[in-house]
Amino acid sequence: MPQLSLQGLSETWLLKQLGHQHWMMLANLAGQKAPSFIDERGDPVYAAFCAISIQDGDFGSARENDELMVRSRLRRVTQTQMLSRHRLLVAGRPIGQVEMVSVFVRRGLTGGNHTVSRFVVPGLPKPEPYRGREDLPGRAAAMRAGHLKEHMGFALDRPIGTPVVPIDPCPAQDFNGAGFLYFSSFASFVDRAEWQFARDCAQTATTVRRDIFFAGNLDPGETLTVGLVDQRYAQGLGDLKPGSQTLSHHCRLVRTGDNQPIAEVFTIRQIS
Repeated sequence: MPQLSLQGLSETWLLKQLGHQHWMMLANLAGQKAPSFIDERGDPVYAAFCAISIQDGDFGSARENDELMVRSRLRRVTQTQMLSRHRLLVAGRPIGQVEMVSVFVRRGLTGGNHTVSRFVVPGLPKPEPYRGREDLPGRAAAMRAGHLKEHMGFALDRPIGTPVVPIDPCPAQDFNGAGFLYFSSFASFVDRAEWQFARDCAQTATTVRRDIFFAGNLDPGETLTVGLVDQRYAQGLGDLKPGSQTLSHHCRLVRTGDNQPIAEVFTIRQIS
């Protein structure tokens, strides 16, 4: 049952499934029966995620034989960016929402995952602009430009503390067919790091909120670190069950070879 983890709906499976859904919706928007995006040289063009946000997660309530319904919408928000929203329901009950912002990219002439650049795919509908920083595309743009001072209550200028967990991604498990470190692996790496710095509660933790802002990628064979920037504990918030506790943390993923940050990950987990 790949859809479930030890504590309910598998976040890793869900992200992979929604990533595929996003890709197929892009093809449909472009009038393609199957995804086949190329540039003027005939080289492949890919959709790379620059931000994802899981909100109001109640994944721990999902059980074996439950039927998950996903209601998805996609729109173009800039010349190169696409935004999809996915509402998750079990027996008509919401268990979360996921937003995903992607950009079309192509590799440079030298190849490799350090040389990708944005590409404007022709034939798509005109953009429907997002509102501003309160929307995920706007917040991601502000993050890339260094215009944000905080996110989810975490200061962005804090240095990495301890622990720093080394990760050696496995090409057979962590990369996709296009040769990129797959976006769902970033969340998986943070969970592995959480197992190191919060083992006492990590085994029963489920994701309530997770925002990932991507800034780079790896080539197969390269390594990275997951560094804990900050963490905090609090009593249950909002619609969480009474008496529950949350663990929140900000982690930074850094490419080892050049010390380049490749993602900022902000997480709120409910502790059973």
